[in-house]
Amino acid sequence: MKADFPFSSGTKTYGVTPPISTAAPTEAEFSMNEKLIEELKREKSFESEAESQKRVQVLGKLQALTEEFVKTVSMQKGMSEGMAADAGGKIFTFGSYRLGVYGPGSDIDTLIVVPKHVTRDNFFDVFQKLLRKCPELDEIAAVPDAFVPIIKIKFSGISVDLICAKLDIPQVPLSLTLEDKNLLRNLDEKDLRALNGTRVTDEILNLVPQTIVFKHALRAIKLWAKRRAIYSNVMGFPGGVAWAMLVARICQLYPNAISATIVSKFFHILTKWSWPQPVMLKPIEDGPLQVRVWNPRLYPQDRGHRMPIITPAYPSMCATHNISASTQKVIMGELSRGAVIMDDIMIGKKPWTDLFAKHDFFHRYKYYLAVYASSKGTAEQQLKWSGMVESKIRLLVNKLEWIDSIELAHPFVKEFDKIHFCADEEEAKRVADGEQIEAATTVEANLEKAAKDEEKKDNEEEIAKGEIDAPKEGNDAKKLTVYTTTFFIGLEIKIDPKNKQLDIQWPCKEFYDTCRSWPEYDEDINCICVRNVRKYIIIPLVS
Repeated sequence: MKADFPFSSGTKTYGVTPPISTAAPTEAEFSMNEKLIEELKREKSFESEAESQKRVQVLGKLQALTEEFVKTVSMQKGMSEGMAADAGGKIFTFGSYRLGVYGPGSDIDTLIVVPKHVTRDNFFDVFQKLLRKCPELDEIAAVPDAFVPIIKIKFSGISVDLICAKLDIPQVPLSLTLEDKNLLRNLDEKDLRALNGTRVTDEILNLVPQTIVFKHALRAIKLWAKRRAIYSNVMGFPGGVAWAMLVARICQLYPNAISATIVSKFFHILTKWSWPQPVMLKPIEDGPLQVRVWNPRLYPQDRGHRMPIITPAYPSMCATHNISASTQKVIMGELSRGAVIMDDIMIGKKPWTDLFAKHDFFHRYKYYLAVYASSKGTAEQQLKWSGMVESKIRLLVNKLEWIDSIELAHPFVKEFDKIHFCADEEEAKRVADGEQIEAATTVEANLEKAAKDEEKKDNEEEIAKGEIDAPKEGNDAKKLTVYTTTFFIGLEIKIDPKNKQLDIQWPCKEFYDTCRSWPEYDEDINCICVRNVRKYIIIPLVS
């Protein structure tokens, strides 16, 4: 492995500052790196060659479908067959697949780029019909009204998220790349957002000295962040792109280091980082669009970012604008823990498994808040409602931080879904309000699967004209169904000896009002409730 290690020539400087060290790895560091990769393999971080090849085949099929899609739309709009074939169309990947850090079961984030005469409506109509004709298609769900419109599919057993962007050019050849900023001219916001993922991912890979070192280090940091429950942009922690940019910056500072060393330096550099000094992989660039670029000197909102990590592709944005005072404190605590453990790992006193130990969130605090989002409708309605509530949890956290006696409000990154079969309306109401009722039958829920089952049942009923068996069996078939999704927030509280009451009515009321202002909110179907719960009550709920 040492003989193949691609040392930097030193002729190129990466990042916005010179490197801290260009030293080559030592024998001990090479040995430690081998142990890291062995541990990542034990943790099943890597996919088999056969599965990776299957992904390549799926992407090849999707590229052929893209060209057929563009040709079909082009001919519908009056082009000759030759001109329609020349119109092209090309797929790009982004996210974990493009970065090369995907594992078993990971989805493939895929961007379909089309010429200017192909519309988003064509994508959800013509392209979706082409997909549905494919025998390899296992599942499909279109979400045209999402922030970034998307078609989610399972194709030959592999999950793929498909988004689409059109460029203001007549043809999209297979040779097209997306680094030219002028390609962003005359595009709407949804097309710009769709293109951003691929452009950012490609820039990250171009800005690291050794891609193999970066990929192994990023696999380790992703595993650590997920195990420690600090991997969730929506909950106020860094997401995948932000963690990738942090690892990339450490690679720039140590261009000849091996992955194990990068992981060690990651913790030591970031625990000492002078936040809110931004982490940048390159200087912020101007461009041809009248769009906002991150600039704390110009925008007060940007000055409020606590741990700014700036995307390298134009237009540069802060990938961590959701981080709050509480989540910053949690992140810094985990970085400090990691730094201590890494010191012992690098001298052989501890194994890599210690770094990847599971979080202790449900044992860490004395007090917790449980946020219950519930529906007396369908699984599909609950998916939408709980997703909206999830997006507002960080606003509740921000409001809780204003209360003097609350020193920390720590949101957990995962939700807990359940289905309850209730005897009557009164029981259903109590369950929706977060009460644990022994008489109600409660089971763990996979809302996405339940929603797909509902859709499948609806389709069957249309064909069979209602001659379909009920989805529930036995006594539960006669009961009212309530779906609940529970989110937890751990609280560090400093109680005033003169006033031992903790009043959170104001932040809760603000949170309720925000959730109930959702355009699809229906008081007969949707319910939102925040309850104070103790640790001994939570453990049975989440175990």
